[in-house]
Amino acid sequence: MTRGKLRVAVLQGGRSSEHEVSLASARSVLAALDPDRYDTVAVEIGRDGRWRDLERGTAGELPRPGAGNGGALTLSQGTAPAPLGEVDVVLPVLHGPFGEDGTVQGFLELAGVPYVGAGVAASALCMDKDLMKAVLRDRGIPVARNHTLQDGDPVRNELGYPVFVKPARLGSSIGITKATTPEELEAGVALARRHDDKVLIEEFVAGVEVECGVLGNRQPIASLPGEIVAHADWYDYGAKYDEGGMELVIPPRVSDRAVARVQQLSVETFVATGCEGMARVDLFVREDGEVLVNELNTIPGFTATSVYAALFAASGVPYPELLDRLIELALERHERRSKLAF
Repeated sequence: MTRGKLRVAVLQGGRSSEHEVSLASARSVLAALDPDRYDTVAVEIGRDGRWRDLERGTAGELPRPGAGNGGALTLSQGTAPAPLGEVDVVLPVLHGPFGEDGTVQGFLELAGVPYVGAGVAASALCMDKDLMKAVLRDRGIPVARNHTLQDGDPVRNELGYPVFVKPARLGSSIGITKATTPEELEAGVALARRHDDKVLIEEFVAGVEVECGVLGNRQPIASLPGEIVAHADWYDYGAKYDEGGMELVIPPRVSDRAVARVQQLSVETFVATGCEGMARVDLFVREDGEVLVNELNTIPGFTATSVYAALFAASGVPYPELLDRLIELALERHERRSKLAF
């Protein structure tokens, strides 16, 4: 039996400081989805938390599941709900808190709607760099040394200088400082605490910064890795998103053995954290060839030229096909989990 066109809702925007990055990703996704295979609906979540169907112009304070067997999303507007309509799958192109951290994934689970990417637990775990590193260490996966400051803890540094100071649960290098003195450390912690009450102090790792894409559910595959050459002191927000801010070299200028190790650790990290669908793993290759995992992003930047898409394009999976595969993986997972007894 031939399946008709799938209706795909693309969630974009969000309440986090990465709102604009998300909108850019969503524009690329919507342009690349084959209109012969998909009907699309674009839904923007504003910085104020309001959801809006961009095509119909309907808006609401709070989304809620529709009635029936799932698949219907409704925006509540007081006493006059405005349905987004039946959807077959949701593609959340949301970055940072309130989108990449399991919150939206939890809503979609309640609605019974298939969605692309990591589930609730994996999303929440990978958003928290402190907890993710603890899990990876427990699984024997090498990570950079760090210590964590909770709200109210005095500022301390046990790792020497320079160090990186990061909000534990944010992305896109927002709120991050490279500190080379105690004074810069104090200022960096103060900045990070504007974004999160949990702060990481992380060792500086000398070496080549590489990124690797992972795709799949139960049998994930790794892309060719790429080397990040930032046209700045480090890979900050400007280097990531400003035109000409960085260069991506595929494959990276490291040994074949290091490339294989990067791919191995990327898949192991994906599995250890319980991810499905997609992720981009950020790693370091030291001068002696040792590879360390830095972070894992469950919803990486997703324009056609973003690192994740570029890595898979270089690996023989062009952008439109990558989106097709992600949608199929979302449907496969939903079908598999629908057979479980809860």
